[in-house]
Amino acid sequence: MAVRVLGIDPGLTRCGVGVVDVEGNRSARLVDVTVLRSAPGLPLEQRLLLLSQGLEEMLDRHRPQFIAIERVFAQHNVRTVMGTAQISGVALLMAAQRGVPVTLHTPSEVKAAITGYGAADKKQVGTMVARILGLTEIPKPADAADALALAICHAWRTGASGGTLPTVASITATVTPGPLTPAQKAWRAAERGSMPGVSVPALSVVPRSLKQ
Repeated sequence: MAVRVLGIDPGLTRCGVGVVDVEGNRSARLVDVTVLRSAPGLPLEQRLLLLSQGLEEMLDRHRPQFIAIERVFAQHNVRTVMGTAQISGVALLMAAQRGVPVTLHTPSEVKAAITGYGAADKKQVGTMVARILGLTEIPKPADAADALALAICHAWRTGASGGTLPTVASITATVTPGPLTPAQKAWRAAERGSMPGVSVPALSVVPRSLKQ
């Protein structure tokens, strides 16, 4: 039986929201995806209200069994971090009000789950998301692909969809990384042996349309 997961790539200007159904064999199907937006010139409380209304509509329409949110991490841009944390808080509150379990995933966890490589770039993640979901093109903007990647990552990493977690050796589609910087090498070395890999299922269902 499929489980429904809603992924949220939080952001104050653009907030990606993606919903997928994942079967016990880890095959995944796109249900819906959108990017909620709020204008930077609006007062903060109005921006949060607009985004919360969009999140509420997606939650009530699709009724996910699980919610996955990207974990906020430190950046040099404090305003960006604050905005991400604020909309994440709104999403966490809404999940609690509906009794839906929430899991926070770091960007490296999502990249490792989707591509088998914890330092993959956005294009590599988007390419794999499209392949996993049987889409003819990468979901755009990147916030949409990231939200879908979060939802898929949650089902695969936690075993929410049933079955056993796959291993890196079972990955059947390869994303070839570019040259690694020293920081990326250190990051990958730290993750090696600790991040479970995934298998990419063969899909036959292709959604008719994808929201832009």
